[in-house]
Amino acid sequence: MLNTQELHPGLANWLSGVNEQVKLQGDSAARRITPGFMRKSLARMTDAFVTDAPAIARVQDSIIGRSIPLRIYDPSPDIPKPVTLFLHGGGHMCGSIQVYDPICRKLANASGQLIVAPDYRLAPEHPYPAALEDCYTVIQHLWSHLDDASLLYTPTLSLAGDSGGGALCATLSALSQQDPNLPISRQALIYPSLDYTLSSPSIDTLAHGYLLEKPRIQWYFDHYFQADECRRSASPLFMPVSSQSPATLMVTAGFCPLRDEGSRYLERLTEAGVATEHHLEPSMIHAYLNLEDLVPQASSRTYEAVARFLNSA
Repeated sequence: MLNTQELHPGLANWLSGVNEQVKLQGDSAARRITPGFMRKSLARMTDAFVTDAPAIARVQDSIIGRSIPLRIYDPSPDIPKPVTLFLHGGGHMCGSIQVYDPICRKLANASGQLIVAPDYRLAPEHPYPAALEDCYTVIQHLWSHLDDASLLYTPTLSLAGDSGGGALCATLSALSQQDPNLPISRQALIYPSLDYTLSSPSIDTLAHGYLLEKPRIQWYFDHYFQADECRRSASPLFMPVSSQSPATLMVTAGFCPLRDEGSRYLERLTEAGVATEHHLEPSMIHAYLNLEDLVPQASSRTYEAVARFLNSA
């Protein structure tokens, strides 16, 4: 049963309907859950609730590195601007540059930065570490690719990502401490997935009824890791941090099961001397940016917070 005392009313009403449908469908709903079904569900939800896709001065599709599709959003083609690599969410199984197109447009307009969004490979067809390898490859070829495309930029790279995309960002940031080929200045993590062991308290206290549920998270991870990898070692929450870690903005939602792992990660960075910021939306659920029409004010605040952080360097 939902705790509606602090949950945003629009989300509470919508979730009640979603949960009632799941209850009515019973076991038949569980049998329909496949990677293809989940991909279509995320695409339909985003299309239904993120209906404003603002114009951008220049949007360009291209291919980079190992045949990785890329979409670049340039809000001001006539002036150099910093670059942010945006890694979309979807549990490492769902999402695409097309699904996240309106979100990238909003981030480009809010920040004024050049937003680069890759279509990294997805599980289960391409399990761990394929997505991570794609994102690493994009960074290796990024500056020369932007030069070839005649785009004006300053060679300052930030990362931004939501959910599973946030996991990729944080993993790359951890690697950057020892890898000079990863010149990451800062990262903005939006309700990120940081603990593949599911050990934080909010995973259990918010396990059911708030869109992203614990059994579904486990299902995502079981499709992502297919070779008996150590999930703790692969979790950004448990990776080494130091004062060389990128400055970090953490966005968390009060009714998101990933909330506590985000806070724990931020605490570790702060203790290591890393510059950190925390933007909490207490009445929101996971993936609320994909539900923007239900929660426009919270979404607007989040874009503003991310934009301020990316430009604070």
